[in-house]
Amino acid sequence: MDALAEIKRLYYNTTRTTIQRDLARAVDLLKSMRYDDERQRAAVYMDGLSQMRSEWGGGQSGSGRGRGGRTSGGR
Repeated sequence: MDALAEIKRLYYNTTRTTIQRDLARAVDLLKSMRYDDERQRAAVYMDGLSQMRSEWGGGQSGSGRGRGGRTSGGR
């Protein structure tokens, strides 16, 4: 699987309990990308993962799945 596809998969499947691990994996994948255009396409998913980590308190226990359950509007 290519790095961008894996980052997308992590973004759509992360949970409160896996966000720390998933974000760390996504960072490793981002570092492995050779070209700026690949990293640019991944940036939106990286931003989303970072935002979820912030909203969820860094991976504390909980049973939320993916992006569901967000209470803030806009995105």
